[in-house]
Amino acid sequence: MSEPSIFTRILNGEIPGEILAETDRVFAIRDINPQAPLHALVIPKTEQYRDVTELAAGDPGLMADMVSVAKQIATEHANGEYRLIFNNGASAAQSVFHVHAHVLGNIEEGKLVGF
Repeated sequence: MSEPSIFTRILNGEIPGEILAETDRVFAIRDINPQAPLHALVIPKTEQYRDVTELAAGDPGLMADMVSVAKQIATEHANGEYRLIFNNGASAAQSVFHVHAHVLGNIEEGKLVGF
């Protein structure tokens, strides 16, 4: 059996993390290396899906839940506008293979770092 992902460990309280939102299937945390004034990660509670392609094929409803939580985070912490990014694979900068979405908001024009 493999070790739980860092995200599961944060959800379980084994590693500190600022949880911004939580539903029965999804949670969101503040990114520890923000690339914008609002930079959150929206993560399914299940580790079943390694990347967004697997998630979209396996549980489109869960993906819709992630988008809904992203909108909620942007509404609460930004002006409701946001950028939603999924990194898919190591060469696309995915470093944790537990699917997650980056929510970026409050971005000044020309000021986005990374991505």
